[in-house]
Amino acid sequence: MSDWRAAPTLTGGGVTLRPLTIGDRDALVAVASEDGLWNLFYANVSQLKDADAWFASVMLERDYGRMMPFAVIADGNLVGTTRFMRMAPQHRRLEIGGTFYARSVQRTGVNTQAKRLLLGHAFDTLGCQCVQFRTDALNRRSQAAIERLGAKKDGVLRGHQIVDGRLRDSVVYSILDREWSGVRANLDYLLESRR
Repeated sequence: MSDWRAAPTLTGGGVTLRPLTIGDRDALVAVASEDGLWNLFYANVSQLKDADAWFASVMLERDYGRMMPFAVIADGNLVGTTRFMRMAPQHRRLEIGGTFYARSVQRTGVNTQAKRLLLGHAFDTLGCQCVQFRTDALNRRSQAAIERLGAKKDGVLRGHQIVDGRLRDSVVYSILDREWSGVRANLDYLLESRR
C-alpha cells in the first residue's frame, strides 16, 4: 500500500492537481467570489467568505492526515479546489469532496478530468476499496455530476449537519474497487468525446 500522507501532483488532459498551499489563498478567494459563486448557500464554497478560518481548518485536517487538499489548475490558472477527505487507510477508503470551480470552467470537462485523476490515484495507487462522495440534498447539480461519474447512490443522511444555521441532509454516493474498471472506461470515454 502506498503512503497515504504523501501529497502527489496529478496531471492529465490539461488539468493539474497539486497540493493546496496558503499561498493559494488570494487566488482561491477570487475564484470563490467570482460572479457571486460563494453565495450558493448549499455549497461549501460559501465557507470561503471567511478565508482565514477556512484555510486554518483545511490545513489542520491535512496536518492530522485526514485530508489532502488540492489546487485545481487549468490553462495555467487556479480555477478551484478539491480534496481527499475522511481518509481511513486502515479501511482503504476515503471521500472526494470539498470541490468547487470557477464559473468559467464549470461544464467544460475540468471536473471530469480532475475526478479521473483523483479516482485513478485512489484506486490504482492507494489501493482504496471504496471512494465516497457526499453532497447537500439541495445541490442537484452536484448530484447529477456525481452520478455522471458512475458513482452509485448509497442513500441520504437525514439531518446530517448544521450548516450556517440550516439542517442539511447529505446524499451519499460511492464507487467500489470492483466497479472502478467500468467507471474508468466511462470517464475516459466522456473525456475523449470532449476532444
